Amino acid sequence: MGNDSNILDVESIKKSVIEGNKERAVELVREALEKKIEPLKVIDAYVEGIRIVGDGFGRGEVFLPELIISAEAMKAAIDILDEEVLKRGETREKAGKIVMGTVEGDIHDIGKTIVGSILSANGFEVIDIGSNVKPSTFIEKIKETNADILGMSALLTTTMVNQKKTIEELEKEGLRSRVKVIIGGAPTSAEWAEDIGADGWGKDAIDALKLAKRLMSLD
Repeated sequence: MGNDSNILDVESIKKSVIEGNKERAVELVREALEKKIEPLKVIDAYVEGIRIVGDGFGRGEVFLPELIISAEAMKAAIDILDEEVLKRGETREKAGKIVMGTVEGDIHDIGKTIVGSILSANGFEVIDIGSNVKPSTFIEKIKETNADILGMSALLTTTMVNQKKTIEELEKEGLRSRVKVIIGGAPTSAEWAEDIGADGWGKDAIDALKLAKRLMSLD
């Protein structure tokens, strides 16, 4: 291959993410690292792939199952690259720090996990604390991590109220003025976000990314 031996195969990387081919995505990471290509440069190629998928999703050309497998392929690759970045003592520039979870009483987490993957791929440090999360647990984690944003998901009409309760706890703790709050989930809406005093509502993962960037003044 001559001079091509140290060139990053960006098109193949993007294709692996677009097709949701996790094995291929990981294989291409290994190849890039063997070629001594900078991990941060490789990360950019994977991010470009998920952005293409995200744009397609936003236009209605890509459907949720496809977005999920693409996000999983991208995350598998990024996890390896992030580990390599840490080993080298480098730092990946962070867009912001976000604590996220599904509220108390609700065990649904697929949507939240997709949002976390998309945010992570786009430079956010994501602290996912799982599902069935009590307001007090959200507060503890925000204090511990000094997070910029709190993201809460609710998939049941009966658990939506816990998004409101958590925001009220943030206010009681004096944290609300410095922590932005975004919410999402099937029964939620922009109106609900406004009613409970959240900073915004994401109808899907791409919308949540745009909102998080806007709240961090990156867009």
